[in-house]
Amino acid sequence: MAAFITRRALSRRTLLRGAGVAIALPLLESMVPAMSATPRPRPRFGAIYVPHGATLSRWTPKEDGRDFTFSEILQPLAPFRAHINVVSNLGHPLAYGPGGATGNHNRSTASFLSGAKAASGAQPRLGITVDQVAVKTLGQDTPLPSLELMTEDSSLSCGEGLSCAYRNTLAWQGELSPLPMQNNPQAVFEQLFGDGADDSQRAARRAQALSLLDSVSEQVRGINRALPAADRQRLDRFLTDVREIERRITQAGERVDGDVELPTRPNGIPDDIEQHIKLMYDLMALAWQTEITRISTFLMAKELSNAVYPKSGIRDSFHILSHHSNNDDNKARFAVLNRYHIGLLAYFLDRLSKLPDGDGSLLDHSLVLYGSGMSDGNSHNHDPLPILLAGHAAGALQGNRHLRQAQLTPMSNLLLSVLDRLGCREERFGDSTGSLPI
Repeated sequence: MAAFITRRALSRRTLLRGAGVAIALPLLESMVPAMSATPRPRPRFGAIYVPHGATLSRWTPKEDGRDFTFSEILQPLAPFRAHINVVSNLGHPLAYGPGGATGNHNRSTASFLSGAKAASGAQPRLGITVDQVAVKTLGQDTPLPSLELMTEDSSLSCGEGLSCAYRNTLAWQGELSPLPMQNNPQAVFEQLFGDGADDSQRAARRAQALSLLDSVSEQVRGINRALPAADRQRLDRFLTDVREIERRITQAGERVDGDVELPTRPNGIPDDIEQHIKLMYDLMALAWQTEITRISTFLMAKELSNAVYPKSGIRDSFHILSHHSNNDDNKARFAVLNRYHIGLLAYFLDRLSKLPDGDGSLLDHSLVLYGSGMSDGNSHNHDPLPILLAGHAAGALQGNRHLRQAQLTPMSNLLLSVLDRLGCREERFGDSTGSLPI
């Protein structure tokens, strides 16, 4: 990259290129042609799935409409009130089916973004998911059409005659095309910022304790000479964030106890589950900030997950605690875990709110769908679901509302409305019967 780049010449697709490195930049003022209006940012969309439902009596706000009181579980989202919509009484009728509890868990994930019924048998068959419909509008001019993330390993045995694909991914390109999800932050980081040209270059960089940014430092200095002060500060903050995330990933993959390596953990996966989730949220934010992609799905935990979250204060495993046996104490402890997960979502929203994007923040220009395909983990039912939206979708969505729907309103009606707010015009989606006035 030549050092004489002018404001007019700096493309939105400018890349910092080095040995095994290709780093997209955030939106800078210098990328907007002189004397022209700031273009309206394209919305970003993310769907985040948590299994096993929630303690709905402690999730659902009591008041409807604007200025509702945040419930016990949702309280961590109070600082983002203006960006929050809680949507109640949605259900996924096609998630019900024959068999026992395991089948209901598998179908919960399958139906969540598809509004379709999971077919029995070894051959998975479902339907396109809402994120992949959005890709047709928002993902055709980005380096990655979409980004699929998870924190756990894929299940290999899922029971009740259902393919493991239903439990292992949220994203389907079509009825026969489940997309794999990545649980290794190191692999995601390389996917976003490495050019994939030479594995040995990346290995050598790690061996020498070099940052990926070291190979582009001269190029950064050249670009900085052509940038106004505000853009230099924005670029510096961005590169600082990249370096910090890289440091955390590297630290997660380092050796422990002298020369003894963790044999069961691929390089880059933290042992601390909270740090793992936060890394994935940070990587999603970076991907959106640079518009490497505008579409993401995140399987924060799989159905039937027995993960334990020590920092929540709850020592029971996730799935076991969801089987509360209608015991009030168990329900209360499960609500603590639900609130803890909402606190991690708040971490992500805070991150988005602090990242400038055009004439607002990344949170202003995003639409985040968060929830579960199961209502009550003890009953294994699929209505009413714990669902909320965050963000303004680049001005297309209001906030500060509890939108209570009629009982048994199809979740697909919300998914159809989400597509509309993202600028994706569809007549119907999944088993929708209409759209919702969101």
